[in-house]
Amino acid sequence: MRKPGPSIQDTGEDVATQTRRRIIDAATEVFLQDGYVGAKTDEIAAAAGASKQTIYKHFGRKENLFEQIVLDRLGGIDEIFRAAIGELAVTDDVEATLTAVARKFVSTIMRPSHLRVRRLVIAEAGRFPHLGLAYFEAGPERVHAALASAFAQLAERGLLRVDDPVLAANHFTWLVVSIPVNKVMFCGDDTRFTQAELDHFADSAVHVFTAAYRAPSRSSA
Repeated sequence: MRKPGPSIQDTGEDVATQTRRRIIDAATEVFLQDGYVGAKTDEIAAAAGASKQTIYKHFGRKENLFEQIVLDRLGGIDEIFRAAIGELAVTDDVEATLTAVARKFVSTIMRPSHLRVRRLVIAEAGRFPHLGLAYFEAGPERVHAALASAFAQLAERGLLRVDDPVLAANHFTWLVVSIPVNKVMFCGDDTRFTQAELDHFADSAVHVFTAAYRAPSRSSA
C-alpha cells in the first residue's frame, strides 16, 4: 500500500504542483516495474490517486510523462556540478578539488533513484532513441562539457596537461564510476556500496587521472 504523501501545508506547493509531483512519482514506480510498453495509464492514475484526464491535462501522451520523469531525475546532477566544477576551474590545488568533485559525482550517480531510471532508459533506448538521446544530452554530455571546460582552463594555467579536454572528462568520470555503476547495472538494485567504498573509488580515480594528466614540473621541463 502506498503511503499518503505530505500535505500541501507540509510541502508549500499549490494543488497543481503537488498533483503533478504525485503523478510523476507514481508513474516512475509503474514504469520501473512494468517497462514503458507494459505501463498502463490506468495503473498510473490509480497509483497516483488521480484520473486519466488529470494525467492527460498535465502531461498529454504517456511518452511525454516518461520523458519528464527522465529529465526530472537529471536535475540534481546538474545542480550539484555547476558549483563543484566551477570551483575546479579556478582551484590551485587540483588533486584536492578533483577529489571533492569525484566524491560528489560517485555519490550522486549511485543514488538508487538515478540508477533505476538509467537502467530504464537504456532498456527503452532501442524503441525510443530520442529519450535515450535526451538523457545523454542532459546528463553525461552536459557534465562532460562542463568538466572539459574546467580542464581546459587548468591546462591554460599550467596545472594539467590536456590535449583533448572532452576525452579527458570522459576518462575522469569513468575512472570514478565504472566499477560501482557496472556492478549495479548487471546485478540489480540490491547491490550496495558503503560510503567508504565509494570514496575509495573516487580517490583512486583521482590518483590515476592526475598521474596521467599532471603537467610536467618546471624543473623537469
